[in-house]
Amino acid sequence: MPPTRHLPWLEPGQAFPPVSSAWGPSDPVPGLLAAGGALDVPTLVAAYRHGVFPWFSDDQPILWWSPDPRMVLRPEHFRLHPSLRKTVRAALRQGRLAIRIDSTFEHVIQACAQTPRPGQHGTWIVPDMVAAYTALHRAGHAHSVEAWWDGELVGGLYCVNLGRMVFGESMFSHRSDASKIALAALVACCRAWQVPAIDCQQNTRHLASLGAREEARADFVHTVQQAVAHAAPDWRWDPLYWNGCLDRSPLPHA
Repeated sequence: MPPTRHLPWLEPGQAFPPVSSAWGPSDPVPGLLAAGGALDVPTLVAAYRHGVFPWFSDDQPILWWSPDPRMVLRPEHFRLHPSLRKTVRAALRQGRLAIRIDSTFEHVIQACAQTPRPGQHGTWIVPDMVAAYTALHRAGHAHSVEAWWDGELVGGLYCVNLGRMVFGESMFSHRSDASKIALAALVACCRAWQVPAIDCQQNTRHLASLGAREEARADFVHTVQQAVAHAAPDWRWDPLYWNGCLDRSPLPHA
């Protein structure tokens, strides 16, 4: 068995190593790139620009990841189940459903951290992460997409945006399918804003059922590099965005 490669330890402000040096299939934890560093805004922006994201538990140092392959949702591949499409249309007609962007980012990230998930104990959205992404939000790089039902926040997600690239982070739901509705709204935005991809980080059956699929890390990083070179969109919700999601069928996978 080949020896395990050394995991770099980063000092605050130190540049990330190349993503190609992340641990591979023969290492203990594939996709792990480095540890240490800081969670300040410049470091997080640099990380996402290079296809890197933080993910760690309360009892661990900051851990930085760049898995290969990478789970990615192309907006044109998003799958909205016909029954949910019908529910959304009816709720919009009745005035029961409203989508808001960035109206209560702090509540959304706290809900993502605190909402229990089947088969999961605890959360990776630890207090340091909440503080870091709240600062990223105040700097204009992190956003919440919120589903409000009868005036109550029932689901949502938060994400990172650089240029025309969106990096999904976490979702929550306090009503059946509310997180899927928020994701559908994000996809509608991305279609309107010509965002080529939403980073989903890790492969899950749930994400795959919504149209996400794995891409080689090199292809994903190339997409990121091209997308971040463009100006970021104006994160405001327009109900007309639904026309690009509710009235379109996903394109077949290549």
